[in-house]
Amino acid sequence: MKARLYGTRVFVQDFDAALRFYSENLGLTMLFGDAGMGWAEFDTGDAHLCLERIDADDAERAALVGRFVGVSLQVADIAKVYDELLAAGVGFEGPPEPQPWGGTLAHFRDPEGNTLTLLGSA
Repeated sequence: MKARLYGTRVFVQDFDAALRFYSENLGLTMLFGDAGMGWAEFDTGDAHLCLERIDADDAERAALVGRFVGVSLQVADIAKVYDELLAAGVGFEGPPEPQPWGGTLAHFRDPEGNTLTLLGSA
């Protein structure tokens, strides 16, 4: 099978707050957004970062909100982007840390408690 990654989903309950965070605080460009559908897509290069609303009364799917997402957003200058995002109100778990494999990571949380990773090369 030959496939291309279209996007990765981040699950949220407060859709409007999530839209503001990803567009205003992170500065990502929204390609599509529909509050009625509870779906939005942001430009992150070859694949999209997608927000999907989960209803609060859906206990089974609500467990998808507020966890480590496993999404890494790669940037050219992690120190600069880290400082810019801090100034924009993004909450990080700590400063960028060099990794034994050569990259640098910094984890941050969105308003729903989802943890994403900022990735920089050495």
